[in-house]
Amino acid sequence: MSEPPPLPSQPPPSGEKPVVVGKKGFVRALASILDWLFGFVALLALLAACSVVPVLNFLSLGYLLNVSGTIARTGRIRDGFIGVRKASVIGSIAAGTWLVVWPARLVSGMWRDAELIAPGSSVAKAWHAGLVAVIVVVIAHIVWACVRGGKIRHFLWPQPLRFMHWLRTPEKFGNLQRIVTEYVVALRLPFYFWLGLRGFVGALAWLIVPVGILLIATKLPLGFSILVSLIGGILLLLVAIHLPFLQARFAQTDRFSALFELREVRRLFHRAPLAFWVSLLVTLLFAVPLYLLKIELTPRELAWLPSLLFVLFIFPARLLTGWAMSRATRHEQPRHWFWRWTARLGIVPVGLAYVIVVYITPYLSWNGTWSLLEQHAFLVPAPLMAL
Repeated sequence: MSEPPPLPSQPPPSGEKPVVVGKKGFVRALASILDWLFGFVALLALLAACSVVPVLNFLSLGYLLNVSGTIARTGRIRDGFIGVRKASVIGSIAAGTWLVVWPARLVSGMWRDAELIAPGSSVAKAWHAGLVAVIVVVIAHIVWACVRGGKIRHFLWPQPLRFMHWLRTPEKFGNLQRIVTEYVVALRLPFYFWLGLRGFVGALAWLIVPVGILLIATKLPLGFSILVSLIGGILLLLVAIHLPFLQARFAQTDRFSALFELREVRRLFHRAPLAFWVSLLVTLLFAVPLYLLKIELTPRELAWLPSLLFVLFIFPARLLTGWAMSRATRHEQPRHWFWRWTARLGIVPVGLAYVIVVYITPYLSWNGTWSLLEQHAFLVPAPLMAL
């Protein structure tokens, strides 16, 4: 009978070099972590870009709602980082394309300079021909990098021999179409759009009355304005402390009627009162800085920057809302009355502070009274008026 192989702890046989166990695994794990971090940054950038474009901002809202709904179903916060790997591919393609088009930009600059110095000369024509050739090569390089996976390394090293072999492969374009189709379908854009549209309509149904009352109050004389504002503020307080969880419940069940199941949300609050309080605190607190960004009009060239900050603030709030809902779903019995009343007493000042901020916003925001429509905590990261 042959001897068993030596254990990993035993020294290797004489004459053989020791093998470093786990070195490749460590490198792959590190590369995977960096790819995930890059994908998360790209995901935030994509959400911010969608949030400033009318209609596309429903995709942003739908994704954020799905984050809460997914965590509420699974109970794991890590499940809320949806599509990070796919966003990494999109970010890599964008960054790689930006890098490889630089030669075309340089040649284009030389051609323009030659045209300015000697229009129609042989030198200018030569630079123009060179520009056409460079553009063709760059486009082929970008397409080939995307075919190989769209990673940054694919843009940095084109592997021309492998490209020539791929050109001789039969059904290459059919396979390419299949890969692109599968990737686009996996993005689930119609799902996010439909979820965001319904979530927006449901939230608007809750907000239209209190926000409308506050808008009307700004047009009334001082005495009536204070009274009407008080009524609108109380209604907005009641909506603000319930709406984040109604939206999470809607995303969790994918039922539009769940947006109006107020009794169910209150029942779930009894099961995880402190978690509800923490998530509501973060949701409303993180919405406050978004109003401060509207004190001055943002230049059109930097319109994406406030939206990126919106997503950075709203994303963790959606994570915590889903976490609170998952805790309430897992618990079958209400918590002790002490914790329930402690959370109730803590929720009131949080909601009241948010209402006060919303009330004074028209006097600070560039948009004036219309800033009351900018309910960042519940709607799209961009202003409601962008819709």
